[in-house]
Formats: sequence, C-alpha cells, structure tokens
Amino acid sequence: MPPIGPLEIGVVLLIVLLIVGPKKLPGLGRNLGTGMREFKDSVTGRGGDDSDDEPAKIDPAAADKTPAGEPSAAPEKQPRGDA
Repeated sequence: MPPIGPLEIGVVLLIVLLIVGPKKLPGLGRNLGTGMREFKDSVTGRGGDDSDDEPAKIDPAAADKTPAGEPSAAPEKQPRGDA
C-alpha cells in the first residue's frame, strides 16, 4: 500500500466537508476527539471516576429488614387469574 500524501489527505478532508457541512464540522471533530479519549482510557484502564461502575455494597443484615410502611423490593406471590 503506498504512503498517504498531502494530496490524498486533502481530498479526504474535502469529501468530509462536502458530506457533513461546514456548520457541523466542529461538533464532529469534538465528538471524534471525545470518543477517542474514552476509548484510550478504557484500553489503558485509566479514566475518570471508576466508583460509578462498581455496585454499591449492601449490608446483609440491613437488607433483610424493611420498614413497616414501605413495600419490599421482591414481588409478592399472588395467584394468577387465568381462565
């Protein structure tokens, strides 16, 4: 494969400009940069705040007790009215 020269890069940029349009080109570049940054961070294992990805730890003793006024998270078993 031959090396890509400045003429080929210019043709590609001109085609992108014609397809996308001059008004949306800065937003496209910004989104492309953000996506590349997120991809790099996910590959290297670095990133912002990883604590959002981890599930919250629940105390088993506190999970068994539900206040009297609140319904439990598990649905109650009720007979179905299939006829």
